[in-house]
Amino acid sequence: MKKVSVLLFTISLLALTGFAQDREVLIKNATIMTAAKGTIEGGSILIRNGKIVAVDKADKVTASASAKVIDGTGMYVTPGFVDAHSHTALDSVNEGSLSVTAMVKMRDVVNNTDINIYRQLAGGMTTIHQLHGSANAIGGQNNVIKLKWGKPVEEMFLAEAPRTVKFALGENPKRSNFSVPGMARRFPATRMGVEETIREAFTQGREYTAKWDAYEAAKAKGENPLPPRKDLKLEAMADILKGKIDIHAHCYRADEIMMLLRLTEEFGIRVRTLQHTLEGYKVSPEIAKHGASASILPDWWAYKMEAYDAIPFNAAVMTDHGIVVSIHSDSNEHARRFYQEAGKMLKYGNLTEEQALQLVTLNPAKQIRLDNRIGSIEVGKDGDLAIFNGHPFSVYAHPVMTLIEGEVYFDRKQDIERRALLAKEKKDLIEKEKKANVPTQPVQSSPTFIPTLSEEELDDHLHHGKTKKP
Repeated sequence: MKKVSVLLFTISLLALTGFAQDREVLIKNATIMTAAKGTIEGGSILIRNGKIVAVDKADKVTASASAKVIDGTGMYVTPGFVDAHSHTALDSVNEGSLSVTAMVKMRDVVNNTDINIYRQLAGGMTTIHQLHGSANAIGGQNNVIKLKWGKPVEEMFLAEAPRTVKFALGENPKRSNFSVPGMARRFPATRMGVEETIREAFTQGREYTAKWDAYEAAKAKGENPLPPRKDLKLEAMADILKGKIDIHAHCYRADEIMMLLRLTEEFGIRVRTLQHTLEGYKVSPEIAKHGASASILPDWWAYKMEAYDAIPFNAAVMTDHGIVVSIHSDSNEHARRFYQEAGKMLKYGNLTEEQALQLVTLNPAKQIRLDNRIGSIEVGKDGDLAIFNGHPFSVYAHPVMTLIEGEVYFDRKQDIERRALLAKEKKDLIEKEKKANVPTQPVQSSPTFIPTLSEEELDDHLHHGKTKKP
């Protein structure tokens, strides 16, 4: 009897911990574009408990009888797309009050009900790097989420994602195109002022670190010193200087790119990723030597003066110099067609098919230091995938399904089927609202009495919501 009880307890424990029945998904007989190890024709992918456990020719991959099977015949499978520069699902983007706002965090303003999450899933997007805006020379700390539509926001966060911060150069932080009537212009108002703002913040961060180091040293000696005053902005600056927070910098012009590279080197740190980088092709050797990567807009130009010298060969030129290059959206609309944006690079610069795919998968994953989990279809990585009805670089292709950690978050067939139901639900709600607003008693026609208010009474009403009885 005792043995039976132990056995039942063991079975119950296994069930609770998830080992009794693994959750498996098998995608079979598809063309698999791995973004790391070439393309597999007639291949299959097995995902177990959210992780890829097998990728190979279909006859070499087997699943359990309980596995969910997705027939990929005639389909193409790519890694889920990764956006290294997104503002999607944020209720606020810029804290534009100060020139340095490194203390604010985008994590605090994530809106998991933003419909753009679903729309981007429909385009194969699975992970986004949510950046602060470019109103500040040094903006806020960024955030990484997976687009798990319908899930609580806590389930979207990637807890192990590295910390990053947004810097910005050029027209935006110096506010060339922005002013508030009646208010004095905020410093900086020139490009050299932007440089000085960043240098001053670095200097303050270094001094803050020195104060805390002196405090800790005194404590270690057995003394009882007063701790320095805590400052969240300077805490962030200190962590940037210690290499605990990666710099992602909005930039366009080659001269400003060089300024930031030299400035960070002066303080013994490096820029992780240059964002936009439209003139990166002019200084590719210098960017490569510094060790920065570049996340770019593929063919945007002439929308403002500092974007005037952009060229579509930018990605290819920097790639040829050994720079890790990605394409980013910076736009809810642009993010819905990453596969087409990557496809353009086959024309502009003759990148290989895999290099072009890496621009929206593996390379942005490297830029946010998550390539150990996402960005390519390899054993051990998350089951984040996009399934297409044709070659993803064809203008006639579109995603039919998007999975995150093996779970389907977008299914085109189901989406189309639901449209009629949603239209009916909307119509029913409108009719219900109309009926609810119909008065039950007939309205008696009578003159409307409009009281005459004095200027004093009107002012009181407008400011305090009060009126005297007529």
